[in-house]
Amino acid sequence: MQRLNKIFAAYNGKREDLIPILQDIQEEYGYLPFNALKELSKFTGVSESQIYGVATFYAHFRFKPTGKKHVIVCTGTACHVKGSDQIIDTIQTHLKIKEGETTPDLEYSLEAVGCIGCCSLAPCAMINEKVISRIKPRQIKRLLPKK
Repeated sequence: MQRLNKIFAAYNGKREDLIPILQDIQEEYGYLPFNALKELSKFTGVSESQIYGVATFYAHFRFKPTGKKHVIVCTGTACHVKGSDQIIDTIQTHLKIKEGETTPDLEYSLEAVGCIGCCSLAPCAMINEKVISRIKPRQIKRLLPKK
């Protein structure tokens, strides 16, 4: 609750603060915890269902924790043509999770996105903020070592 109160202290609790507060909560926790949304409702006077409606409208908000290493695979046209589906399949097999899931130890999570803006380097993935270009299925075990 202390972390949440620190976030709230930067705002007046008005309806127009909702999206920036949601962004700050996700930045702090890595996702939007249910209890944080309940407290946000009390702070802003916006109903929980309305907050949930806003948060689900924007694709960048998450309701589940991501792994320490969040793996994003581009599925845009250039990456798709160059084999991004194989990359995703290889990662899913290697980590034993499906796209949108997190490993039980919270080490890795996998997400497919429409484009990461590196089309000339296709196929691409990102591990946290680091872009991996021209990725090949054979690189997955080295890039994503399991404990």
